[in-house]
Amino acid sequence: MITLVKDIKEANGITHNGTMHADEVFATAFLSLYFGNFKVMRVSEVPIDISSNTLVYDIGKGKFDHHQSDARVRDNGIKYSSFGLLFEEFGIDFLKKMKLKNTKAIYNYFVKDFIEGIDAIDNGIFPDVKANYKVKTVSDIIKIYNPSYLSNDSEDGQFIKVVNLAESILTEELKNVVGKVEAASKVKKLLNKTKGPLLILDEYLPYEETVLTSLAGKKIKFVIYPSNRGGYGIKTVPISTTDKTSRVYFPKSWGGLSNSDLEEVTGIKGSLFCHTNRFLMTASTLDTAKKLAEIALDVNEKE
Repeated sequence: MITLVKDIKEANGITHNGTMHADEVFATAFLSLYFGNFKVMRVSEVPIDISSNTLVYDIGKGKFDHHQSDARVRDNGIKYSSFGLLFEEFGIDFLKKMKLKNTKAIYNYFVKDFIEGIDAIDNGIFPDVKANYKVKTVSDIIKIYNPSYLSNDSEDGQFIKVVNLAESILTEELKNVVGKVEAASKVKKLLNKTKGPLLILDEYLPYEETVLTSLAGKKIKFVIYPSNRGGYGIKTVPISTTDKTSRVYFPKSWGGLSNSDLEEVTGIKGSLFCHTNRFLMTASTLDTAKKLAEIALDVNEKE
């Protein structure tokens, strides 16, 4: 929880006032989660008479700012923002306090999955999105909370509101990352045991990123897993993390069919559904799912 204060002697942290951006908002949310009751002062200039224990971020050109000419840049070329700088300083200790396993793996994944994107956008490096509709990033969502034209919203009130949102997002993102790191470990073990092109999971796991980024995953064409709707799902595997074209598709004659119509075409009892775009099927049993995947492998349709 954060509290905005006006007296510098009460402040645990100082950041800039004015227009809110994702970096200082998520930095504040992170510090709130890390320290607990965090008191913030928003200023246009850093006061001279501050305590050495007061964290100054995204302003003042100090350790946790990124607006100076010699601001730090990662080896991959992505410049730090205040969020990335603070998480680098306190992130490992924050995760250890949560008594998480695989702390370093979770830290690295969290930085790559979430923090680097916010840092990049705040430093003017925007994603190259080719779409015929408007795409809003997390950074765009944060900007929505700036008081709008003709509104009666106070800047500080909106800041508290958006930091609370950011705390919720950080908490859910972290849970998601912890789950993915644990799942990745299980998927790697399964991949190393798998000889052919079918990866069979005995529970649903987030598998795609591990399959696409590991050497053992290059041979996988389909993944079979228990469906949360009952039965089994069978999913194609994309060419790579950037190219979502499937390595092999289900046969064209199956696309869009379900139940008895699908059973008639496949010749396999228990065929339930095939997506129109032929990247997903469902089946009543594991044996049925395997048979359908094997037929698709034999047909070997690439598009």
